[in-house]
Amino acid sequence: MGGVSITLTGSADALTFMLSGSLTLASLGDFEKRLLHHKYASVKTVHLELDDLEYIDTAAALFINTLESEFRSKGILFNLLVTKKNIIQALELTAHSSKREAVVSEPKEGTLERIGRETYDNYRGLLGFLAFIGRLFATKIRLLLRPRNIRHKEIAYELYESSIKAIGIVALTSFLIGLVVAYQSAYQLKIYGANIFIVDMLGLSILRELSPLITAIVIAGRSGSAFSAQIGAMKITEELDAMRSMGFDPYFFLVLPKIIALMIAMPVMIFISDIMALFGGMLVANLDLDITAELFMQRFHQVIAA
Repeated sequence: MGGVSITLTGSADALTFMLSGSLTLASLGDFEKRLLHHKYASVKTVHLELDDLEYIDTAAALFINTLESEFRSKGILFNLLVTKKNIIQALELTAHSSKREAVVSEPKEGTLERIGRETYDNYRGLLGFLAFIGRLFATKIRLLLRPRNIRHKEIAYELYESSIKAIGIVALTSFLIGLVVAYQSAYQLKIYGANIFIVDMLGLSILRELSPLITAIVIAGRSGSAFSAQIGAMKITEELDAMRSMGFDPYFFLVLPKIIALMIAMPVMIFISDIMALFGGMLVANLDLDITAELFMQRFHQVIAA
């Protein structure tokens, strides 16, 4: 397939480019250079005649469709002269690609509008949360009235997945928390000769604050995200709709076993977290403050019983 031949005719204020041959991506560079190198200082109209062209590809058609906007930016009228059906079809095929959509700038959101939108979003979130809690409570009441419907296998499975498998990360996190808290406090206590009070600090802070909080955070991040991913995937694959169509309640078969498993497991997990955190604190107290394990436990019983 040959290249393109360009013939330029016209007067001082009007130019006509007549193309013949084949205008393709390979020959498009010559045509573009011819257009760019010409001076359009006094030109008011440019005609592009394509009737002598034998073939035009999509790249060349796309370039020709963009010429009108380029000449218009220079204040020049652009006319496209073509009657061949195949050339017109190629130009029409690429016409939608060359059209530039106007960018509509949205007005900047005002302060009152932002506050109102955020308040409404929080209100809808609160309503959704209350609806979930209410339906969950109603499902629990219905289950208590019919204890035979308790799904023991599913609850045991959720206990294993959400709790037994999480013992390692909960124990490690709690141990490190107790270790770090005791280590950070040991230096200050040694300055004032109050070494024994590290037991008071660890006992009260770990049992009442840190262990339940750390356990809840770990379980929420590990098991809670797994629950959300599982139910979300079932919703995308329309498994929840299939369960409803078969007369099964998703709350009863999916949500309730997970909630009951967490209700059973959380006290046990917190107990394990307490032990591991205290063990980490006891280790630092023994190595850094010379407090033996027997003295630590004796003081610990006094503090907790008080």
